Amino acid sequence: MSRILTRKDVEAAVKGGSIYASGGGGWVEHGLQIGGAAVAIGQPELVPVSEVPNDAVIVTTTAIGAPAGTTDWQMLGVDYVKAVQLLQEAIDRPIFGVMTPQNGMSSSINGWLPAALLGLKVIDATGDIRAHPTGDMGAMGLASRKDLQTVQTLVGGKRETGSYVELVVRGTVAKTSAILRTAADQAGGFAASARLPIDAAYVKQHGAIGGITSALRLGEAIVKAEESGSDVLKAILSHTGGTLIGRGTVTAKDVAYTNAAFDIGRIEVGTGRERVTLHVMNEHMAVDDADGRRIASYPDVITTLTLGGHPLSAGQVQVGAEIVVLRIEKSLLPMSSSVTDPTVYPPVEKALGINLADYALDGQSAA
Repeated sequence: MSRILTRKDVEAAVKGGSIYASGGGGWVEHGLQIGGAAVAIGQPELVPVSEVPNDAVIVTTTAIGAPAGTTDWQMLGVDYVKAVQLLQEAIDRPIFGVMTPQNGMSSSINGWLPAALLGLKVIDATGDIRAHPTGDMGAMGLASRKDLQTVQTLVGGKRETGSYVELVVRGTVAKTSAILRTAADQAGGFAASARLPIDAAYVKQHGAIGGITSALRLGEAIVKAEESGSDVLKAILSHTGGTLIGRGTVTAKDVAYTNAAFDIGRIEVGTGRERVTLHVMNEHMAVDDADGRRIASYPDVITTLTLGGHPLSAGQVQVGAEIVVLRIEKSLLPMSSSVTDPTVYPPVEKALGINLADYALDGQSAA
């Protein structure tokens, strides 16, 4: 059933999205700001994709760049709106609704402001239930389509420094996604985008259905625990079915920004036999134990948190901090066709120097 999103939903979406963020997915402050503006200026409506006509056009609204806070970026609420407007001008059918490619600290509410201002619906589906580094990983299997010509837009950058850009690009999903990421770097490392206009029938078959509701329900459980003084970490584990696969002091961090608008590197937690290594590409993509054995891997949710259950982005994790590492195994999550598209893995595997596809495509299991 559809419903109007409220200020309470903004808080819940950000808190729940922060777990699914897997160390990325934007910033809490940005999510609260943009979500708050959306519900203050209009009445964004969350609609189950099952209630959307098959031929209705749905577009993906997102932010592109590196979420670790290592660059001088600026993205305003109007940039999200302008990106959707540019896309609407570039296609010959009216946009019905917007969806996000992923949950995250701010990405769960990516489309709420354009929806509120432009009279569009917020679709309760995601391109991926958790956050991921590349646009192809949220493209619901479209990245491998060489016959599909799509449109993507990008808006963002600091006006006062001259880094502000607007871009409309046509081509295959893979080629246009690469162009947008380069433009995001030129804009300061983080920018708004609208992309992949597609019929609702495709989203119904290939999206992670109920992805926004998943973030909202988890966020509501976190808020309830906070208000009652309960153990927040225990509430997260109970709600998600997740497990803790690491706990200890952050002993090493080597994560650096690249000109491809990615933050890439490793984080080590704990010592001796308890040490775990997190492989980071904007998000936490895999975890190895002290013997180098894989114990979590994308598309599992892999989240770093304080001992009190407060999620930490990759950028917020600092050497000397005491943290825990949460894993929510992929079988507990709604999956999209993004995960089963083998073409999305080679660029990420090359950047990280590890294998991801075997587990994601069920060729090998993580413990």
